[in-house]
Amino acid sequence: MHIADPDYINTVFAFPYRGVTIQITSDTHLGTTIYTAWIDYATGSAVAVPKAYSRSEAIRRAKDWVIRKFKFDLAADS
Repeated sequence: MHIADPDYINTVFAFPYRGVTIQITSDTHLGTTIYTAWIDYATGSAVAVPKAYSRSEAIRRAKDWVIRKFKFDLAADS
């Protein structure tokens, strides 16, 4: 498993989602572009998706991670 260099992330796309910010970063490992999804929230940050092979895969998996890790009032979303 390879995570894009966390000291110098190259954010290619960031957006708010359900009260957090999802940042998609990219890097190259062994000649292949990989994407990592970072989640910034009120008390810190986390790597939600350490490795994805497309930006859309990283976004989808990051949104799934947010839904699994945080509690939401689903009635309010209706």
